[in-house]
Amino acid sequence: MHRTIQLVRKIFYTILAIVGVPVNGVAIVILSHGNIGLSTCTTRYLVAMAMADLLVIITEVIFNRINSYYFPISLLRITPVCSVIHVLNRAAIDCSVWFTVAFTFDRFVAICWLKLKSKYCSKRTAAVILAITGILLCLKNIPIYFRFKPKYIVYNVPFYCSNKPSYFTDPRWIGFSKFEKILTPLIPFGLILLLNALTINHILVTSRVRKTLRGQSKTENHHDPEMESRKKSIVLLFSISGSFILLWLVYILYIFNAANGLDDDDFYTFRNIAYMLRNLSCCTNTFIYVTTQSKFREYLKRAVKYPFASIINLINKDKNGKQLKDPELWNKR
Repeated sequence: MHRTIQLVRKIFYTILAIVGVPVNGVAIVILSHGNIGLSTCTTRYLVAMAMADLLVIITEVIFNRINSYYFPISLLRITPVCSVIHVLNRAAIDCSVWFTVAFTFDRFVAICWLKLKSKYCSKRTAAVILAITGILLCLKNIPIYFRFKPKYIVYNVPFYCSNKPSYFTDPRWIGFSKFEKILTPLIPFGLILLLNALTINHILVTSRVRKTLRGQSKTENHHDPEMESRKKSIVLLFSISGSFILLWLVYILYIFNAANGLDDDDFYTFRNIAYMLRNLSCCTNTFIYVTTQSKFREYLKRAVKYPFASIINLINKDKNGKQLKDPELWNKR
């Protein structure tokens, strides 16, 4: 049973590494240089989320999983290096989760608090929030470096990272471990659920009011440009939030001991599925952009059609070297 799971896990993480790096890389380039019809504020959050996801793929999937499968003895297994990788990995996961919360709150303000929208939903505010969040989360994970001890000493060189005995007995480490679980992902999970519930409620109430007003109007044109302009943002918000909730749910159940009643084989399977789904969440956002954003698809098609050209040039310029503002014009030239 364990061998089958290990084989599935090896194949899964290999594919995730092969797909995850270029997918997030392309998303960063397109979102940074292309105009996909979203506000600059929203785009900044999406770029930050893609960068955090890319770091998770590199530190967790490549440096940790792939390296252990194909290169069990390497420089990455030296204890100080391994400890740094754990710190970077945890910081990247925290940033990925909390940047999603920041994006969800930004869209909640934009949809539900129109009076605050002009002040809060700006490039400057997004940059400040992302910078402060990233710095605080990196500082929070520094203690993880001191959590490990060498597992083996080979020619006076410490190899592998093993938890110190005090990690399981020292009240400070026990408190830190509980704090980690609450901070990521319990609080973000609850906040995303709450913000989306409030957003849905606001949309339903607003829709009923607008339908009533349109019903009282004698004009025959029932086209609502305001609702149409917000539709893409709403679809994007719910797609990203829904994906996060679904893919992190099993992991949350695991870290809060929901699977303790299972036998050894089932518990081993449940634990591996939890981590696999959690890490899969670092690749899904780009596919959501492809599904929900037509201009993003146009930029991506252009990059696929001309794979040896610079993606940035394909985004910004047409065949004659002129600036191409609208990707739909590409097909007309």
